[in-house]
Amino acid sequence: MLDDDEERPWGQQLMVLWSTKDNDRVEVSGTPWLPRGRPGVDDDKAMILDGMVCAWWFDGRTMHEPYIKRKSNMIVMDDLHPQWPSKGKGKGGGAVAPLLDDDLSMGLASDLSHFWLNLKGDEEAVKGGAPQHMQLELTPWNPAMSIARPSNATYAANMGYDILRVHGTKVKGVIDEKEVTGTAYFQKVCVQAPSPPWYWGVLHFEDGSYMDWFLPHLSPTMTSRNPRPWKRRDIQHIALSQGGLFHDARHQRTEKFARVTVTKETSSRREGQHGQTPGAPLPRFNLHMWNGRTSIKLVVEAVERAHWHFDQPTRGGLWSHLTYNEYPLEVMRLEIKDEHGLRTRSDYGWARGNAEHAWGILH
Repeated sequence: MLDDDEERPWGQQLMVLWSTKDNDRVEVSGTPWLPRGRPGVDDDKAMILDGMVCAWWFDGRTMHEPYIKRKSNMIVMDDLHPQWPSKGKGKGGGAVAPLLDDDLSMGLASDLSHFWLNLKGDEEAVKGGAPQHMQLELTPWNPAMSIARPSNATYAANMGYDILRVHGTKVKGVIDEKEVTGTAYFQKVCVQAPSPPWYWGVLHFEDGSYMDWFLPHLSPTMTSRNPRPWKRRDIQHIALSQGGLFHDARHQRTEKFARVTVTKETSSRREGQHGQTPGAPLPRFNLHMWNGRTSIKLVVEAVERAHWHFDQPTRGGLWSHLTYNEYPLEVMRLEIKDEHGLRTRSDYGWARGNAEHAWGILH
Protein backbone atom coordinates (compact mmCIF):
# COMPACT_ATOMS: atom_id res chain seq x y z
CA MET A 1 0.00 0.00 0.00
CA LEU A 2 2.00 2.91 -1.39
CA ASP A 3 1.89 6.68 -0.99
CA ASP A 4 0.12 8.50 -3.81
CA ASP A 5 1.46 11.70 -5.38
CA GLU A 6 -2.13 12.82 -5.99
CA GLU A 7 -2.98 12.26 -2.30
CA ARG A 8 -5.84 9.86 -2.97
CA PRO A 9 -6.68 8.49 0.50
CA TRP A 10 -6.47 4.84 -0.63
CA GLY A 11 -3.04 5.27 -2.24
CA GLN A 12 -1.67 2.74 -4.73
CA GLN A 13 -1.71 -1.01 -4.11
CA LEU A 14 0.08 -4.15 -5.25
CA MET A 15 -0.81 -7.78 -4.54
CA VAL A 16 1.52 -10.68 -5.39
CA LEU A 17 0.84 -14.39 -4.88
CA TRP A 18 3.33 -17.25 -5.25
CA SER A 19 1.44 -20.53 -5.00
CA THR A 20 1.33 -24.23 -5.63
CA LYS A 21 -1.48 -26.80 -5.35
CA ASP A 22 -1.53 -30.52 -4.65
CA ASN A 23 -4.11 -31.13 -7.36
CA ASP A 24 -4.02 -32.57 -10.86
CA ARG A 25 -5.75 -29.63 -12.56
CA VAL A 26 -7.08 -26.19 -11.76
CA GLU A 27 -8.02 -23.25 -13.98
CA VAL A 28 -6.85 -19.88 -12.67
CA SER A 29 -8.88 -17.04 -14.19
CA GLY A 30 -9.23 -19.08 -17.36
CA THR A 31 -5.63 -20.34 -17.52
CA PRO A 32 -5.32 -24.15 -17.24
CA TRP A 33 -2.68 -25.20 -14.70
CA LEU A 34 -1.65 -28.84 -14.28
CA PRO A 35 0.71 -29.06 -11.28
CA ARG A 36 3.11 -31.96 -11.75
CA GLY A 37 3.38 -33.85 -8.48
CA ARG A 38 4.18 -32.74 -4.97
CA PRO A 39 7.13 -30.48 -4.07
CA GLY A 40 10.58 -32.06 -4.25
CA VAL A 41 12.97 -31.59 -1.32
CA ASP A 42 16.76 -32.05 -1.40
CA ASP A 43 19.05 -33.15 1.42
CA ASP A 44 19.52 -29.54 2.53
CA LYS A 45 15.76 -28.81 2.68
CA ALA A 46 15.52 -26.69 -0.46
CA MET A 47 12.25 -27.24 -2.33
CA ILE A 48 11.19 -27.07 -5.95
CA LEU A 49 7.52 -26.28 -6.57
CA ASP A 50 5.42 -26.41 -9.71
CA GLY A 51 3.65 -23.13 -9.18
CA MET A 52 2.23 -19.87 -10.43
CA VAL A 53 3.08 -16.23 -9.84
CA CYS A 54 0.05 -13.91 -9.98
CA ALA A 55 -0.26 -10.20 -9.26
CA TRP A 56 -2.47 -7.17 -9.70
CA TRP A 57 -1.49 -3.47 -9.59
CA PHE A 58 -3.82 -0.57 -8.73
CA ASP A 59 -2.31 2.79 -9.64
CA GLY A 60 -4.89 4.75 -7.67
CA ARG A 61 -7.18 5.14 -10.67
CA THR A 62 -6.98 1.98 -12.78
CA MET A 63 -6.82 -1.67 -11.76
CA HIS A 64 -4.33 -3.66 -13.85
CA GLU A 65 -5.30 -7.33 -13.54
CA PRO A 66 -3.58 -9.52 -14.14
CA TYR A 67 -0.37 -7.55 -13.75
CA ILE A 68 1.43 -10.91 -13.67
CA LYS A 69 0.07 -14.40 -14.37
CA ARG A 70 2.77 -16.94 -15.12
CA LYS A 71 3.26 -20.66 -14.56
CA SER A 72 6.73 -21.59 -13.39
CA ASN A 73 8.83 -23.94 -11.33
CA MET A 74 10.05 -22.16 -8.19
CA ILE A 75 13.00 -22.73 -5.90
CA VAL A 76 12.38 -22.18 -2.19
CA MET A 77 15.47 -22.26 0.03
CA ASP A 78 17.01 -20.64 3.09
CA ASP A 79 20.44 -19.05 3.23
CA LEU A 80 21.87 -22.03 5.13
CA HIS A 81 21.75 -24.03 1.89
CA PRO A 82 25.19 -24.66 0.31
CA GLN A 83 23.94 -23.25 -3.04
CA TRP A 84 23.07 -19.88 -1.46
CA PRO A 85 25.49 -17.13 -2.63
CA SER A 86 27.03 -16.98 0.88
CA LYS A 87 27.56 -20.78 0.60
CA GLY A 88 25.35 -21.66 3.52
CA LYS A 89 26.76 -19.16 6.02
CA GLY A 90 23.63 -17.08 6.50
CA LYS A 91 21.56 -16.38 9.60
CA GLY A 92 18.19 -17.69 8.45
CA GLY A 93 17.19 -15.59 5.46
CA GLY A 94 15.77 -17.18 2.35
CA ALA A 95 13.92 -16.71 -0.90
CA VAL A 96 11.17 -17.82 -3.25
CA ALA A 97 12.61 -17.61 -6.75
CA PRO A 98 10.58 -18.58 -9.86
CA LEU A 99 12.77 -20.18 -12.53
CA LEU A 100 12.12 -17.58 -15.23
CA ASP A 101 14.29 -15.24 -17.28
CA ASP A 102 12.67 -12.35 -15.36
CA ASP A 103 13.31 -11.83 -11.65
CA LEU A 104 9.99 -12.32 -9.81
CA SER A 105 11.53 -13.20 -6.45
CA MET A 106 10.87 -12.30 -2.84
CA GLY A 107 13.18 -13.06 0.04
CA LEU A 108 14.68 -12.18 3.40
CA ALA A 109 18.25 -10.83 3.33
CA SER A 110 20.91 -12.90 5.10
CA ASP A 111 21.54 -10.17 7.69
CA LEU A 112 17.76 -10.25 8.45
CA SER A 113 17.54 -6.50 7.93
CA HIS A 114 14.91 -6.47 5.17
CA PHE A 115 12.79 -8.40 2.71
CA TRP A 116 13.17 -7.70 -1.00
CA LEU A 117 10.61 -7.94 -3.79
CA ASN A 118 11.49 -7.82 -7.50
CA LEU A 119 8.88 -7.89 -10.27
CA LYS A 120 8.55 -7.44 -14.01
CA GLY A 121 5.06 -6.93 -15.42
CA ASP A 122 3.58 -9.11 -18.13
CA GLU A 123 3.82 -7.64 -21.62
CA GLU A 124 0.06 -7.09 -22.01
CA ALA A 125 -0.20 -5.32 -18.64
CA VAL A 126 2.73 -3.03 -19.46
CA LYS A 127 1.13 -2.16 -22.80
CA GLY A 128 -1.97 -1.21 -20.83
CA GLY A 129 -0.07 1.29 -18.71
CA ALA A 130 1.21 -0.82 -15.81
CA PRO A 131 4.82 -0.43 -14.63
CA GLN A 132 7.49 -2.58 -16.25
CA HIS A 133 9.77 -3.05 -13.23
CA MET A 134 9.44 -2.91 -9.44
CA GLN A 135 12.22 -3.24 -6.87
CA LEU A 136 10.94 -2.88 -3.31
CA GLU A 137 12.50 -3.24 0.14
CA LEU A 138 10.44 -4.04 3.25
CA THR A 139 11.83 -3.11 6.68
CA PRO A 140 10.45 -3.29 10.26
CA TRP A 141 7.85 -0.70 11.27
CA ASN A 142 7.18 -1.33 14.97
CA PRO A 143 7.37 -4.37 17.29
CA ALA A 144 3.61 -4.98 17.38
CA MET A 145 3.36 -5.14 13.58
CA SER A 146 6.69 -6.47 12.38
CA ILE A 147 7.03 -9.75 14.27
CA ALA A 148 6.05 -12.91 12.36
CA ARG A 149 3.02 -14.39 14.10
CA PRO A 150 1.69 -17.94 13.55
CA SER A 151 -1.91 -19.11 13.71
CA ASN A 152 -3.49 -22.43 12.85
CA ALA A 153 -6.60 -24.55 13.16
CA THR A 154 -7.25 -28.26 12.68
CA TYR A 155 -10.65 -29.66 11.81
CA ALA A 156 -11.78 -33.25 11.13
CA ALA A 157 -9.45 -35.74 9.40
CA ASN A 158 -6.39 -33.54 10.07
CA MET A 159 -7.70 -30.87 7.72
CA GLY A 160 -7.14 -27.21 8.49
CA TYR A 161 -4.75 -24.31 7.89
CA ASP A 162 -1.42 -22.85 9.01
CA ILE A 163 -0.64 -19.14 8.64
CA LEU A 164 2.52 -17.16 9.39
CA ARG A 165 2.01 -13.44 8.88
CA VAL A 166 3.68 -10.08 9.34
CA HIS A 167 1.06 -7.42 10.03
CA GLY A 168 3.05 -4.45 8.84
CA THR A 169 6.37 -3.25 7.45
CA LYS A 170 7.65 -0.05 5.94
CA VAL A 171 8.32 -0.06 2.19
CA LYS A 172 10.68 1.90 -0.02
CA GLY A 173 11.93 1.26 -3.50
CA VAL A 174 11.72 2.08 -7.18
CA ILE A 175 8.91 1.55 -9.68
CA ASP A 176 10.05 2.33 -13.23
CA GLU A 177 12.80 4.64 -11.93
CA LYS A 178 10.40 6.50 -9.62
CA GLU A 179 11.06 6.31 -5.89
CA VAL A 180 8.12 5.14 -3.80
CA THR A 181 7.33 4.66 -0.10
CA GLY A 182 4.53 2.97 1.80
CA THR A 183 3.67 -0.03 3.95
CA ALA A 184 3.09 -3.75 3.41
CA TYR A 185 1.32 -6.78 4.88
CA PHE A 186 2.23 -10.33 3.94
CA GLN A 187 1.59 -13.92 4.94
CA LYS A 188 2.48 -17.54 4.20
CA VAL A 189 -0.55 -19.82 4.13
CA CYS A 190 -0.88 -23.61 3.91
CA VAL A 191 -4.46 -24.87 3.54
CA GLN A 192 -5.58 -28.49 3.63
CA ALA A 193 -9.33 -28.12 3.67
CA PRO A 194 -12.11 -26.87 1.38
CA SER A 195 -12.28 -23.09 1.76
CA PRO A 196 -15.74 -21.75 2.59
CA PRO A 197 -16.70 -18.17 1.71
CA TRP A 198 -15.06 -15.52 3.86
CA TYR A 199 -14.82 -11.81 4.64
CA TRP A 200 -11.37 -10.48 5.55
CA GLY A 201 -9.80 -7.06 5.70
CA VAL A 202 -6.73 -5.17 6.87
CA LEU A 203 -6.02 -1.49 7.61
CA HIS A 204 -2.78 0.37 8.28
CA PHE A 205 -2.90 3.75 10.04
CA GLU A 206 -0.43 6.61 9.85
CA ASP A 207 0.37 6.45 13.59
CA GLY A 208 1.48 2.81 13.34
CA SER A 209 -1.84 1.21 14.32
CA TYR A 210 -3.18 -1.91 12.64
CA MET A 211 -6.63 -3.45 12.30
CA ASP A 212 -7.99 -6.62 10.71
CA TRP A 213 -11.09 -8.82 10.68
CA PHE A 214 -11.88 -12.36 9.51
CA LEU A 215 -15.28 -13.99 9.15
CA PRO A 216 -15.44 -17.37 7.37
CA HIS A 217 -19.09 -18.25 6.86
CA LEU A 218 -21.73 -20.50 5.40
CA SER A 219 -23.82 -18.81 2.74
CA PRO A 220 -25.95 -19.61 -0.32
CA THR A 221 -23.02 -18.20 -2.32
CA MET A 222 -21.19 -21.48 -1.64
CA THR A 223 -22.98 -22.86 -4.70
CA SER A 224 -21.82 -20.02 -6.98
CA ARG A 225 -20.31 -21.15 -10.26
CA ASN A 226 -19.00 -17.87 -11.68
CA PRO A 227 -17.17 -14.68 -10.62
CA ARG A 228 -20.02 -12.25 -11.33
CA PRO A 229 -20.73 -10.01 -8.30
CA TRP A 230 -24.10 -9.25 -6.72
CA LYS A 231 -25.83 -12.59 -6.96
CA ARG A 232 -29.38 -12.74 -5.66
CA ARG A 233 -28.33 -15.39 -3.17
CA ASP A 234 -25.76 -13.00 -1.61
CA ILE A 235 -28.16 -11.88 1.09
CA GLN A 236 -27.18 -13.62 4.30
CA HIS A 237 -24.50 -15.70 5.99
CA ILE A 238 -23.88 -17.76 9.11
CA ALA A 239 -20.48 -17.13 10.69
CA LEU A 240 -18.28 -20.18 11.25
CA SER A 241 -15.95 -18.10 13.41
CA GLN A 242 -15.34 -14.44 14.18
CA GLY A 243 -12.05 -12.69 14.74
CA GLY A 244 -10.63 -9.19 14.84
CA LEU A 245 -7.40 -7.51 15.92
CA PHE A 246 -6.37 -3.94 16.73
CA HIS A 247 -2.77 -2.96 17.45
CA ASP A 248 -3.47 0.38 19.13
CA ALA A 249 -0.38 2.58 18.75
CA ARG A 250 -1.88 5.39 20.83
CA HIS A 251 -2.34 3.26 23.95
CA GLN A 252 0.42 0.75 23.15
CA ARG A 253 -1.74 -2.35 23.48
CA THR A 254 -3.28 -5.07 21.34
CA GLU A 255 -7.02 -5.72 21.38
CA LYS A 256 -8.48 -9.06 20.25
CA PHE A 257 -12.12 -9.46 19.29
CA ALA A 258 -14.15 -12.68 19.24
CA ARG A 259 -17.37 -10.86 18.33
CA VAL A 260 -17.38 -9.44 14.80
CA THR A 261 -20.21 -8.64 12.41
CA VAL A 262 -19.86 -7.79 8.71
CA THR A 263 -22.61 -6.66 6.36
CA LYS A 264 -22.22 -5.81 2.70
CA GLU A 265 -24.24 -3.36 0.61
CA THR A 266 -23.86 -1.52 -2.68
CA SER A 267 -22.08 1.81 -2.89
CA SER A 268 -22.22 4.55 -5.53
CA ARG A 269 -18.80 3.52 -6.90
CA ARG A 270 -18.51 1.31 -9.99
CA GLU A 271 -16.05 -1.32 -11.20
CA GLY A 272 -13.71 -0.11 -13.96
CA GLN A 273 -13.58 -1.23 -17.58
CA HIS A 274 -10.85 -3.78 -16.84
CA GLY A 275 -13.30 -6.03 -15.00
CA GLN A 276 -15.52 -8.88 -16.07
CA THR A 277 -18.55 -6.78 -15.12
CA PRO A 278 -17.57 -3.14 -15.87
CA GLY A 279 -19.96 -0.69 -14.31
CA ALA A 280 -21.15 -3.12 -11.62
CA PRO A 281 -21.57 -1.45 -8.23
CA LEU A 282 -18.71 -1.87 -5.78
CA PRO A 283 -19.43 -2.93 -2.20
CA ARG A 284 -19.51 -1.05 1.07
CA PHE A 285 -18.68 -3.08 4.20
CA ASN A 286 -20.14 -2.22 7.61
CA LEU A 287 -18.23 -3.75 10.50
CA HIS A 288 -18.61 -3.93 14.25
CA MET A 289 -16.02 -5.54 16.55
CA TRP A 290 -16.26 -5.50 20.33
CA ASN A 291 -14.94 -7.06 23.52
CA GLY A 292 -15.36 -6.22 27.19
CA ARG A 293 -13.34 -3.00 26.89
CA THR A 294 -13.40 -1.68 23.33
CA SER A 295 -15.96 -1.29 20.56
CA ILE A 296 -14.98 -0.50 16.96
CA LYS A 297 -17.46 0.48 14.26
CA LEU A 298 -16.16 0.86 10.75
CA VAL A 299 -17.51 1.65 7.29
CA VAL A 300 -15.18 1.04 4.35
CA GLU A 301 -15.90 1.35 0.64
CA ALA A 302 -14.22 -0.49 -2.21
CA VAL A 303 -12.69 1.90 -4.74
CA GLU A 304 -11.94 -0.88 -7.26
CA ARG A 305 -12.14 -4.66 -7.61
CA ALA A 306 -9.55 -7.29 -8.47
CA HIS A 307 -10.44 -10.95 -8.53
CA TRP A 308 -9.12 -14.41 -9.27
CA HIS A 309 -11.46 -17.27 -10.06
CA PHE A 310 -10.54 -20.91 -9.67
CA ASP A 311 -12.29 -23.88 -11.29
CA GLN A 312 -11.30 -27.39 -10.25
CA PRO A 313 -12.57 -30.82 -11.33
CA THR A 314 -14.30 -32.80 -8.62
CA ARG A 315 -16.30 -36.02 -8.39
CA GLY A 316 -18.58 -37.29 -11.17
CA GLY A 317 -17.15 -35.02 -13.84
CA LEU A 318 -18.38 -31.89 -12.05
CA TRP A 319 -16.35 -28.73 -11.40
CA SER A 320 -16.07 -26.75 -8.18
CA HIS A 321 -15.52 -22.99 -8.21
CA LEU A 322 -14.04 -20.27 -5.98
CA THR A 323 -13.99 -16.52 -6.65
CA TYR A 324 -11.51 -14.55 -4.57
CA ASN A 325 -12.15 -10.77 -4.64
CA GLU A 326 -9.84 -8.05 -3.34
CA TYR A 327 -10.91 -4.45 -2.88
CA PRO A 328 -8.67 -1.42 -2.23
CA LEU A 329 -10.53 0.56 0.44
CA GLU A 330 -11.43 4.06 1.52
CA VAL A 331 -12.27 4.43 5.21
CA MET A 332 -15.54 6.35 5.30
CA ARG A 333 -16.34 6.14 9.01
CA LEU A 334 -14.49 5.04 12.14
CA GLU A 335 -15.57 4.98 15.79
CA ILE A 336 -13.36 3.52 18.52
CA LYS A 337 -14.89 3.58 22.02
CA ASP A 338 -12.90 2.48 25.06
CA GLU A 339 -12.22 3.61 28.64
CA HIS A 340 -10.29 6.60 27.27
CA GLY A 341 -13.24 7.98 25.30
CA LEU A 342 -14.20 8.16 21.62
CA ARG A 343 -11.93 8.33 18.59
CA THR A 344 -13.17 8.95 15.05
CA ARG A 345 -11.72 9.07 11.54
CA SER A 346 -10.54 12.63 12.10
CA ASP A 347 -8.20 11.47 14.88
CA TYR A 348 -6.00 9.71 12.31
CA GLY A 349 -4.01 10.81 9.29
CA TRP A 350 -3.99 8.44 6.36
CA ALA A 351 -5.63 5.03 6.71
CA ARG A 352 -5.24 2.47 3.91
CA GLY A 353 -6.37 -1.05 3.47
CA ASN A 354 -7.77 -3.90 1.50
CA ALA A 355 -10.78 -6.17 1.94
CA GLU A 356 -11.56 -9.63 0.63
CA HIS A 357 -14.81 -11.42 -0.06
CA ALA A 358 -14.77 -14.95 -1.45
CA TRP A 359 -17.61 -17.16 -2.62
CA GLY A 360 -17.98 -20.69 -3.93
CA ILE A 361 -15.96 -23.61 -2.54
CA LEU A 362 -13.14 -25.71 -3.99
CA HIS A 363 -13.19 -29.42 -3.24
